Amino acid sequence: MDENKNINWFPGHMRKALNEVSDKLKFVDIVFETVDARIPISSRNPELDNLVAKKPRIIVLNKADLADENVTNAWLSFYKEQGIAAIAIDASHKKGLDKLRFMAVDMCKDVLAKAESKGRIGRPVRAMVVGVPNSGKSTLINGLCNRKIAVTGDMPGVTRDFKWARSDGQLELMDMPGVLWPRLGTPRNQLVLTLTGAVKVEVVDVVDVAFSGMKLVEELYPDALYARYKLAPSGSDDYIEDDYERFEEAARKMGCILSGGRINDERFAKLFLDDLRSTRIARISLETPEKPNKEK
Repeated sequence: MDENKNINWFPGHMRKALNEVSDKLKFVDIVFETVDARIPISSRNPELDNLVAKKPRIIVLNKADLADENVTNAWLSFYKEQGIAAIAIDASHKKGLDKLRFMAVDMCKDVLAKAESKGRIGRPVRAMVVGVPNSGKSTLINGLCNRKIAVTGDMPGVTRDFKWARSDGQLELMDMPGVLWPRLGTPRNQLVLTLTGAVKVEVVDVVDVAFSGMKLVEELYPDALYARYKLAPSGSDDYIEDDYERFEEAARKMGCILSGGRINDERFAKLFLDDLRSTRIARISLETPEKPNKEK
């Protein structure tokens, strides 16, 4: 993506949501911070990090079914080394939720014991669920409650106002709006957030995003990319050296062609993003813990 382009992605309701997080923390025992397992760096809001620093917290690596399993395991090891509680889950298919419940109850056992000593038997653990848009907060809440409580959708910012939801396993959950932060970080942060759906594609050039995304995926998962779009691999005689010509060749192989043989690059861009956000290319992770604070 062009480093000089600004993304208009921090509307007023997000600033209000940050203020609400701060106001409501006194009502909860623990914070579940949902992040996208494919981009654990870029999908962690540094402002939320500061706001909830004094509360017990679990980093919930959601959408683990879409991420590279080996990379996700590396992230879990990284967090463990840092003394940070973390878990990988697939909220859509309710995988890992029982372990999350157990972790939360265990981390809040002193609070529960104190409540019990005062006669409040069976008091639930009260957890605030926070995270950037499209990190799967609402899906997590629905999975923990075994019913549809929170509004879900694949567009950023679906959840607006906070609400409580009681699960069937010692948890009471407060859902907060998905919140990005005023400064989106590096161009790479902006790119991966848009590729995974945290930033609305409507506010960016979809072809620009897809073109940059394809180059990134080729860097990280070249064999999977070449196989999906029937491209000659790097180093072969038929490899197309020019990046945009390679992008157009992928579009051609996928039938994204207008009358007269012209390439429909916008159609292919949307197809590519859809492929990337599923597992049609591969289970892909766009960030690794090797140098977590030195992304390009």
